[in-house]
Amino acid sequence: MTNKQHPHSCFLLMPVKETPFCLRFGHLLPYSMSDSNTSNFTSPSTFILLGIPGLEAAHVWISIPFCATYILAILGNSTILFTVKRERSLHGPIYYFLCMLAVTDLVVSTSILPKTLSIFWFNSREIDFSACLTQMYFIHCFSMTESGILVAMGLDRYVAICHPLRHSTILTNPVVAKIGLAVVLRGAMLTLPYLFIAIRWPYCRTNIIAQSYCDYMALVKLDCADIHINSSYSLFVVFFVIGLDVFFITVSYTQILRAIFSLSTKDARLKAFGTCGSHLFVILAFYIPGLFSFLTYQFGHNVPLHFHVLSANMYLLVPIMLNPVIYGVRSKEIRGRLLHLFTHKGT
Repeated sequence: MTNKQHPHSCFLLMPVKETPFCLRFGHLLPYSMSDSNTSNFTSPSTFILLGIPGLEAAHVWISIPFCATYILAILGNSTILFTVKRERSLHGPIYYFLCMLAVTDLVVSTSILPKTLSIFWFNSREIDFSACLTQMYFIHCFSMTESGILVAMGLDRYVAICHPLRHSTILTNPVVAKIGLAVVLRGAMLTLPYLFIAIRWPYCRTNIIAQSYCDYMALVKLDCADIHINSSYSLFVVFFVIGLDVFFITVSYTQILRAIFSLSTKDARLKAFGTCGSHLFVILAFYIPGLFSFLTYQFGHNVPLHFHVLSANMYLLVPIMLNPVIYGVRSKEIRGRLLHLFTHKGT
């Protein structure tokens, strides 16, 4: 058996029953030699999600941490929402932003994990074209929204530490509501072009997606039209959203650290660090897996395919799992109020 490579695409001659893959430009490009999957079509009715390619035999075992993540996300974020709603003392800007973060995590986890678990448990690989695009939209929209919420939380910490006397007058409830609405609209509007482009694409390569969920870049690899405009818009969104968000968070925490180190006593500095420690952990939990996934795709050309897919899943699932744990454990206000609610009910 010999391998032949076309100058514009990557093919691997293998038996019909196997599904070969090609790694190109740091992204996953699936090709199937099956006639039913390589015939020309412009609007497929369904896509086939492979789950974790190469680890199909271990899908049941892989499903255990995925299921645990989903349960933890549902219970943890629901608990945060319930606690903040019940306790009037937590009705402040940082906790309103935390509730927005919890809702975002619930939407992202519910968009991904039920279908992923059905692949692992029941081998339910098919997904309707419309359902695939809907899943893609919600994942990208609310991922952008989460990044914006982290910026808003950084702004709250900046005002609370650098201008504590003006905190309640600057971040009023109407201002917090407008910030939340702006963040959601930004994610929704910037994701809409992805949806419109994906609907109009001619899909003539295959309907097999080497992922456990519908991702925009995975769909790009199935498109047989010119993708330069799509790639340019994707780069614009990455730099406009992630780049600006990271810049604003960096500026906020630079000012916060300057204010903290200018405090006269050690106790005051520790208290100030404590007010923003949880937020710093959440920021690291969101951006570090994303950076790792990006670097893996760009430079990990010899990395196994299943590692790429797992890293893409971890980028989305790690923050969802850690956010409620970080705020539940590190935030003494939420922890204290939660314990108070349970002990009060017990008595």
